[in-house]
Amino acid sequence: MDTREIPSTYDKALRINLDEEKYGAFAEIGAGQEVANWFFRASGTAGTVAKTISAYDMTMSDAIYGKSKRYVSRDRLNAMLEYEYNLLVERLNKKRGSDSAFFSFSNTVRARGYQDTGECHGWLGIRLQLRPQEDPCQILIHVRLLDDENFDQMEALGIIGVNLIHAAFYHRDRMSIFVDSLMDGLTNDRVEVDMLKFSGEGFKMIDNRLCHLQLVNSGLTAAAMFLPNGEVVQPAEALYNRPIILLRGSFNPVTNLHLDMLCQTRDEFSKVLDVEQQGNAVELCEISMNNLLREGVGDDAGEVDHLAFLDRADALQALGKTVLVSRCPEFHRIASYLSRYTTSPIGIVLSIGLLNELFKAKWSEGLAGGILESFGRLFKNGLSLYVYPWGNRKGGELVTAENFQTPENLQYLYRHFRENGMIHAIPCGDKELLKYTGRDIQRMIAAGDETWKTLVPEQAHRAALHSH
Repeated sequence: MDTREIPSTYDKALRINLDEEKYGAFAEIGAGQEVANWFFRASGTAGTVAKTISAYDMTMSDAIYGKSKRYVSRDRLNAMLEYEYNLLVERLNKKRGSDSAFFSFSNTVRARGYQDTGECHGWLGIRLQLRPQEDPCQILIHVRLLDDENFDQMEALGIIGVNLIHAAFYHRDRMSIFVDSLMDGLTNDRVEVDMLKFSGEGFKMIDNRLCHLQLVNSGLTAAAMFLPNGEVVQPAEALYNRPIILLRGSFNPVTNLHLDMLCQTRDEFSKVLDVEQQGNAVELCEISMNNLLREGVGDDAGEVDHLAFLDRADALQALGKTVLVSRCPEFHRIASYLSRYTTSPIGIVLSIGLLNELFKAKWSEGLAGGILESFGRLFKNGLSLYVYPWGNRKGGELVTAENFQTPENLQYLYRHFRENGMIHAIPCGDKELLKYTGRDIQRMIAAGDETWKTLVPEQAHRAALHSH
């Protein structure tokens, strides 16, 4: 729980203004100069602000920062930060470089326009020296502006900009406080922060995947994404209008069964894609935050296990998979999240066990329309379920989406889903895989039974041993 004393936005700006070491330039495009304005409201502005600029006209902006395919983008933000920082150092290093830690702050934003109903979002960043004369480091965030009115969005942008600068100066060594402080003076229904990236020699010990895990854990965003190379990415960059296959699981450990589930789904999913879409589909392996909590009864029970997360992420990424961490336990919530970024087909891979869970009342609690509303939200954007079979250990029979039995009062509903292509049956590539669960593999590892190595891909062996 965050029990720190929370200063106001004014007090944060004032503290920075009175910090004689910090000195920088501000460049803001798209929503006024709301961040710089806070430093002018506070006393001692000359102690911090060397320059402010707002190049709204595209021709003027291009003349300063170079041409860009997209003006509200990470590339444009990087160009702004680099140009303003280099200019600051070039002109002021001789005069005050020995005593000043220089910084440039920039944002490029699409705020609400006149009769505008599009997505409102922005990129904010700071390039800063951690100490005078050192090479700069950099921190970037991407935000979604959720207020309906332009004035409110501009206000929120100014607050989160000051929060970012303040956190960069005073909380960069305490990640949980850094992340929580980004929302000081704001609420989750006004701003979402869905990307945070540290870079530079001074931040080389920071794993950006843990930064994103903290964003999700602190409730600043519903999910965070990591590419196979370990790079953190803003979801819209990776998912925009692409077909998606999503496999949900704890991945404790990652098994050959998981890989077969994806492989079998890929073959079936491709049948609903056109030629261009088939080459553009992305596979996501999603871990819910609930599956990253420590078990047991000690002081850290119920806390997020960061090492377990990194082990599983490393294993999945070594297998070429994109990793998604979410706080969306309900299927309809993760479906809604993915539909935010694409209009192409979405397929969620699940086991018979999870399919059975979907028909339980607990997943529709709090919804006025009950289970019908839950499924309505799940399927409303053309999403389909791809169900992997299960082998009954006692009788040996195979349970598939074709012979799956729902509760009697829901049989016709399930039949409707099947006949309309909302639920697909996928085969099992190797029935031997169905004999063992993740817990079985964990018990094998504990007992020294080397059989587990045949059930886990080699890239995931290390993570499997650590998880035990």
